[in-house]
Amino acid sequence: MKLPLMVTLLISLSLSSPASAQDPVWYELSFPNAAHHEAEIVVTFPDLDEGTLELRMSRSSPGRYALHEFGKNVYNVRVVDGMGGTLPVRRPDPKVSYTLFADLGDGTYSGIDRSMAHLNMPATLMWARGLEDQPVRVDFRPPDGSGWQVATQLVPTGQPFTYTASDLQYLMDSPTHLGRMDVREWEVGGQNEYTIRLAVHHEGTSSEVDDFEDAVRRIVDVTGDIWGGFPRFDYGTYTFISAYLPWAGGDGMEHRNSTSLTSTRGLDTSALDLAGTVAHEFFHAWNVERLRPASLEPFDFERANLSGELWFAEGFTSYYTSVILRRAGLVDDDGFASRIGSAISFVTNGPGRRFRSPVEMSMHAPFVDRAVSVDPNNHGNTFISYYTWGSVVALGWDLELRHRFGGVGLSLDAFMRAAWDRFGRDETPYTVEDLEAVLAELTGDEAFATEFFDLYVRGRQVPDFERLLPEAGMVLQPRDPEAAWAGPVQLRAGTEGAV
Repeated sequence: MKLPLMVTLLISLSLSSPASAQDPVWYELSFPNAAHHEAEIVVTFPDLDEGTLELRMSRSSPGRYALHEFGKNVYNVRVVDGMGGTLPVRRPDPKVSYTLFADLGDGTYSGIDRSMAHLNMPATLMWARGLEDQPVRVDFRPPDGSGWQVATQLVPTGQPFTYTASDLQYLMDSPTHLGRMDVREWEVGGQNEYTIRLAVHHEGTSSEVDDFEDAVRRIVDVTGDIWGGFPRFDYGTYTFISAYLPWAGGDGMEHRNSTSLTSTRGLDTSALDLAGTVAHEFFHAWNVERLRPASLEPFDFERANLSGELWFAEGFTSYYTSVILRRAGLVDDDGFASRIGSAISFVTNGPGRRFRSPVEMSMHAPFVDRAVSVDPNNHGNTFISYYTWGSVVALGWDLELRHRFGGVGLSLDAFMRAAWDRFGRDETPYTVEDLEAVLAELTGDEAFATEFFDLYVRGRQVPDFERLLPEAGMVLQPRDPEAAWAGPVQLRAGTEGAV
């Protein structure tokens, strides 16, 4: 056994190849020291033959594109064989135990305290190379008297705190919240096809959750209408895992059959903003979870995941966030105009357009997507978020389709459905060139599709909104044409005034 300093390789044992693909890897999670943000985790790897077992902590997480080095919060690692003896011993059923420190409950990291355990699995669970296809069993052991419930997309069993996953990819894609929650459920789809579950851990009132449920129901219905129906939610359920607590982190993270929603703000003051995150993440159940870039499939837990399609996967989802809120009646025309106007202004005036296209900005994600560095950078002048630029491309795409092909009923909704039918429904990974081909086929105008992609996707230009917006009943004009702006100036107050 060796325990090197690199967090990417925690343990190498002279033990292992799976003898049976049917025996699950077994995780047990308990929280005897939750007050100090610790979990005790035991994982058993059953029926192993001779060989080498490499145990890893992930370095990246689904929905994030940069490295995060989750192994830094793992300690007290101990390995025993099936008889309880300390390894190295050539025995089957090695058992690994370790302590996890977790004090940031959000979509990327994990947070544990007396009130909850909000767990992102790549930040929580050690795993073994070569056993990625093994089924998994997970047992949660809440503190005695805690009253904790579980919200997760993991597969329930007959036991209230025991869950399963088909393999490592599904396990790592399954955030889990343990705590006291207000839970609401309803059915959607033809003949009550799927269950939507809203699980909210908060400090507010039940009536606030009732109002929020109404907003979420509207968002779910509108989103299903955009796509022409719901995707196939595995195991029949989609769960909104929501932790709106002062000590939670702020984040929203998409997953295959759930989303992790966290905020320091409550429903009493920030319900609309929180609903916007709901809209964004639920749209991802189609766009990026099933309508998925080839560059992200399969997701690699040991490296930064580079993709040139994030302008579409994230940016178009950001545009539809505003569209969904408007169609659901949660914002009015002025609210919608304000949202898209801010994005247009930011991209049009952004100096970063001189350096990178939306595709190239997407490929910069490993350096900006919550990536951590200590040296200064020049991103203020060289980078525009693929979320924002992609949303502006989506708006221009929508308006251009309505302008040129509105007579035959085309809009961005029609394109999204066409892309879904081609690549999303059977989950065939796509490329940028594939999206261009769908646009050409949908419009019957290959020259238009090529020009649009050359100018606004591979190129650095912004659609002509002064021409396009009036047809949508809007006008693009300077916000304060007579005012000067000094830039992002910081003021330091002193006895002689501000400097």
